[in-house]
Amino acid sequence: MNRIYLHPLPVRMWHWLNALCFFVLIVTGAQIRYRGVMDLMTFRTAVDIHNIAGFSLVGLFIVWAVYYAATGKMKVYLPDLNIARYVRNSWKQARYYGYGLFRGEPNPHHATPDHKFNPMQQVAYFSIMFFLMPVLIATGVLLWDLDRFAGAIDVLGGIKAVSAVHLLVAIFFGAFLFVHVYLTTLGRTPLEHIKAMFTGYEEEPEGH
Repeated sequence: MNRIYLHPLPVRMWHWLNALCFFVLIVTGAQIRYRGVMDLMTFRTAVDIHNIAGFSLVGLFIVWAVYYAATGKMKVYLPDLNIARYVRNSWKQARYYGYGLFRGEPNPHHATPDHKFNPMQQVAYFSIMFFLMPVLIATGVLLWDLDRFAGAIDVLGGIKAVSAVHLLVAIFFGAFLFVHVYLTTLGRTPLEHIKAMFTGYEEEPEGH
C-alpha cells in the first residue's frame, strides 16, 4: 500500500473545529427556532451559544480562505474547466456511487494532495464554500444585530426573508452532514476516510 499525506495538520484542525461549530449551531438553532417544542436550554443561553459558535465559524472560514490562498491549494476546489472531460469524469463517479460500488469495482478517483476531490465533490464543495457558506454567514450576521443592520435587512426583503434564507441554508447544511458522513464510510473499510482525517494519511493500493 502507498501512504499519501493528503490532509495537512491545519486542514484537519479546521475540519474538526468546523464540524463542532456546525453541530453546536444546529442544536442551538433548533432550540431558538422551536423553543416551544425543545427544552434543552433557555432561549437566552441558546442565543448566546449560537452567537459564539457563529462567530467562531466566521473565524474558521477566514482561516480556511487564507490558508488555501497562501498555499496555492485553492485549486483543489475548482471544477475542471474542460466541460467535456468534467462531464465524462462526473458520469464515471456517479456510476461508481450508484452501481460500481455495490459490485466491488474500484473508485475511479484516486486522491492526491493536488487533486483531493472527485468531480462530484468538487462541484459540491465549490458551491458550499464559495456560495452557501458566505450566504449563511452574511444572513447570520444580519440576524445577530437587527437594529444595526435594519437598513440592509429592509433592502433584502425584511427580517422574514433574511431569516427564511438563513434557515433554508442551515437545513441544507444539516442534510449535507448526513450525506458527508455516509460518503466517508465508502472507503476500503468504513472507517478508512475518517481515520485519515485524524492521521492525515490515506492509503492507496500500489499501482494507482
